[in-house]
This record gives sequence, C-alpha cells and structure tokens, in this order.
Amino acid sequence: MSSADIAIAKPDYWEEAVAHLMRRDRILKKIIPQHSETWLTSRGSPFITLARAILGQQISNKAADTLWQRFVDTVGKRPTPSSVLTVGVQGLRQAGLPQRKCEYVQDLAAHFGERRVHPEKWAAMDDESVVSELVAIRGIGRWTAEMFLIFHLQRPDVLPLDDLGLLKAISLHYFSGEPVSRFEAREVSSAWQPWRTVATWYLWRSLEPHTALN
Repeated sequence: MSSADIAIAKPDYWEEAVAHLMRRDRILKKIIPQHSETWLTSRGSPFITLARAILGQQISNKAADTLWQRFVDTVGKRPTPSSVLTVGVQGLRQAGLPQRKCEYVQDLAAHFGERRVHPEKWAAMDDESVVSELVAIRGIGRWTAEMFLIFHLQRPDVLPLDDLGLLKAISLHYFSGEPVSRFEAREVSSAWQPWRTVATWYLWRSLEPHTALN
C-alpha cells in the first residue's frame, strides 16, 4: 500500500475507529498520530479495482504499475468488461502481459459481462458473502477479495491474515520481530474489533520508511 491510496474524504466511521483503537491498543496509540493526515479511500469501479488487483498480484509495485499501463494502453484508460473481452487474451499477450494474468482478467471480464457477479448488491451483502462470490473468479483468492472489501467497499472490520505486510507489522511492533502465526495475529487483533480494517491500515503505514516509534 502506498501514499497513492490516500484521498480527501474519510470513511464515516474513521474517527470513531481511531478513538477506539487509541484507547484499546498502546502500539496504535503511538502509530496513529504519526499518520493523522492519511486515511482509507475507495479505489475506482469494482471492475477496475479487481482487474488491477489481479494484474498486480505477486509482483512489485513498480512492476504492477508497468503492467497496468500496458493494460490500459491496450483496452482504454477506463477499462470495461466489454473492452477487455474485445481485445481478448491474444491482444493482451501482444501487449506484453503474462499468459496467466491475461486469462484471469478475461475471466473477470466474462463474469461481469455475463452478470455472474452482482456488484450492485455487494454493498448490502455481508463480508463473507462478497468473498464467496469473488473467489469464484479465476485469479481471485481470499487475499484479493479482502483487499477489495477494504479498498473498494471500505468495510470496517476486515482482518487480512494472508497479508504479509500486516503480519510483518504485527511481528515488528508486538513480538520484537519474531515470526508471528495467524493465531497470534488474530489474538492481537481482538482488541481492535470492530475496527480491524483501520488498525490494519495504520500498521501498513507504520512500515513506511519515515515512521519511527519512540
């Protein structure tokens, strides 16, 4: 996650969540004030958010940005399911995208184009129901679905236990750098409920180079 994720409008629950976390967690009480001008923002349309997530999986941010630029140069600045399906796998391959990612983003476009997913209903669905619908798409696992819950739907209580950045931050701040299990991470997070998304956000921020805890 980077400073590009920062925007002007705060989620309506943000201040309440911050107050709760600063009362309940001594580590976050130190971290949060160092990032008082940053908060979570929603990212684009559901289709674009998911397409970008698929193309950016398991590669560096720089490589992901390069791949995304090739993608939009090929399908248009505002990609749609129709534009992606029209270009097809071969067209994306010719633009330099990896075969597997081409197949995944085509499957995403097909799901949207054929209305096998229902983005208009997601706001009213609970987290696990949205995850279940998303992981039926090739190339979308639980981590990607949880990032969608956080960055697009802005759900307040998501704990992405498969996120290496979150586990690294918990290890650093709560376990003196020792490896952390998913069970231990969940135990630490119990004090954050019902605002685990917000805690995760600030722990991501704490890994940025300029942050130093005293």
